[in-house]
Amino acid sequence: MSELKDIQTKLGAARTRLILEKPFIGALVMHLPLVPADPAWCETIATDARAFYFNPAYIAGLDFAQTQFVLAHEAMHCALGHFARRSHRTKHRWDIATDYAVNLLLIDDGLKPAPGALVNAEFRGLSAEEIYPLIPPDSAERALDRHVFDEPGVPEETKGGGDTGAGREQRQQAEGAGGAMRAQERPDDSWDDAGSEGRTPSGSGVPSPRELNAQEREDLARKWQSRMAAAAQQARQAGRMGDSWLRAIDELLQPRLPWRQLLARFMMSVARDDYSFQRLSRREGDALLPRLASGEVDLFIALDTSGSIGTEELAQFAAEVDALKGQIRARVTLHACDERLDARGPWSYQAWEPIVLPEKLGGGGGTSFVPVFDWIAAKHLRPDLMLYFTDAEGEFPPRAPDYPVIWLVKGKGKVPWGERIQLN
Repeated sequence: MSELKDIQTKLGAARTRLILEKPFIGALVMHLPLVPADPAWCETIATDARAFYFNPAYIAGLDFAQTQFVLAHEAMHCALGHFARRSHRTKHRWDIATDYAVNLLLIDDGLKPAPGALVNAEFRGLSAEEIYPLIPPDSAERALDRHVFDEPGVPEETKGGGDTGAGREQRQQAEGAGGAMRAQERPDDSWDDAGSEGRTPSGSGVPSPRELNAQEREDLARKWQSRMAAAAQQARQAGRMGDSWLRAIDELLQPRLPWRQLLARFMMSVARDDYSFQRLSRREGDALLPRLASGEVDLFIALDTSGSIGTEELAQFAAEVDALKGQIRARVTLHACDERLDARGPWSYQAWEPIVLPEKLGGGGGTSFVPVFDWIAAKHLRPDLMLYFTDAEGEFPPRAPDYPVIWLVKGKGKVPWGERIQLN
């Protein structure tokens, strides 16, 4: 019992240090009561988006800085809504992807990773959704923690927070440390998420670790989003909010639309629909009334044929653009390019003509985006919009052109200018 008390004191001290040194993370950690768990189901740490479950022996083996890391790790899984974002994805790969996303954010904020934490610098700046397709389906990697919110419930005889009343003590500790937070930011509501069901046998008030149903996911996602927004606002006003956190939070609070919707929005924005007062005919009458007039949009498309984009993906992209161009009356000029332009191009399609890709597209070499833009400049053309379908791994022109460019990117490549839409 004294050993458990020491572990609880260690966790409480680590949490308090987070509140003082990293107020954004600390405010989020305060929403997770600290609950000891049976090693039979919790080897390290776990969360059900309501509490922080820990194996006392595991916490005992961590130093103080690593203890701060694991507390922050679980809080960020909850704050980023990973329990509500998996959708159709395989659980094992999703667990790995979310761990990579969280760990890199915490390391960039100066926290010391715990042993076994998944870290890959190539994933820096990517969301869990972007990392997921980069994880092999048969990956042997393991997440640092157990995500109880996304799996069948823990057997009754192995649930944490039993007759010791640890859950009640942890709540009291949380209340005591709440002086560092404003009253509305205290974690009282964490104890009401499950209603009267799903609680531990001891009646300590801590929700039992179990899989969440659809309604619980939705409700908790809203709560955690609100908590994160409040914590971010407080930390930002205090000038203690890092750029990496700002990017991650902005993306979550203003979710990115699926790429098809984003592409449609950009293409619609260049549509030349306007009102005209030009008189068409005397038979129209003497009144000069406005009427909607539309002009054709010059849409240029470039396909990266260096081998990183599959034929089926190119066909799907072409079909999507084809459906959109009919709505905005776009005239399309299509180029295929790896490190040089396909000599058989460009291919042109009028607004009423379907986009049918050539049976064979030259490519398979290196990747350079320069030839397409050089060709446009040499012809003294100015597209209304340029779409480039690529993995963004290649040579870019040194300067952006004077017309809008959208990069539809498969993978994690970055672009130096223009609008970037993530495809996967």
